[in-house]
Amino acid sequence: MKNIVREPQQERSIEKKNKIIQAGYELFTEVGYYGTNTVEIAKRAGVSTGIVYGYFTDKRDILIRVLEIYIDNVSSPLIDIMKSAKGNVNLKNLAQSVLDKTIELHERYAKLHNTLHSLAATDEAVNAEFMTLESNITEQVSEQLCDLGVNTPNITEKVHLAMNIIQSFSHEYVFDNHNYIDYPQMKILVCDILVDLFK
Repeated sequence: MKNIVREPQQERSIEKKNKIIQAGYELFTEVGYYGTNTVEIAKRAGVSTGIVYGYFTDKRDILIRVLEIYIDNVSSPLIDIMKSAKGNVNLKNLAQSVLDKTIELHERYAKLHNTLHSLAATDEAVNAEFMTLESNITEQVSEQLCDLGVNTPNITEKVHLAMNIIQSFSHEYVFDNHNYIDYPQMKILVCDILVDLFK
């Protein structure tokens, strides 16, 4: 029988629920989703397992809330870079900044990243969150580039393509590490491709 989940109303109860989400976030980041159970989440949060099940149906329910935090943590720094850019922007510097930050975020959240992206293939809710993230970043970056005076045809399509290139290189750099690839040189090539895309 499925447990009845309640939405906390009092400040103390809300704080407990947030501690559970934060504990899930930390553990999923440290040891991955499958390496974590609700008992460990409860222990990290400083609450009983019963309290965890009072606020969440199961570990996956916690994961969905963790996903919301993850999405904010990986998208906000990139949007901030775009927002801090000024008119007559140097596209090469901007591309390097975005690429460096994306690599840093992939390194910081490597286990959680792998867990969430593997679940996206089979979990509709996780996949929907990633699709929404992709759309939001594409729209915001396209708008910001237009505001910066980057006037190029099909800017939305180019931004979407650039995002895929950046993600692909970041995955290669952080996770694959082929010994026959000169990564500093490859990074230069990626930046050149990005700049050429928006000329």
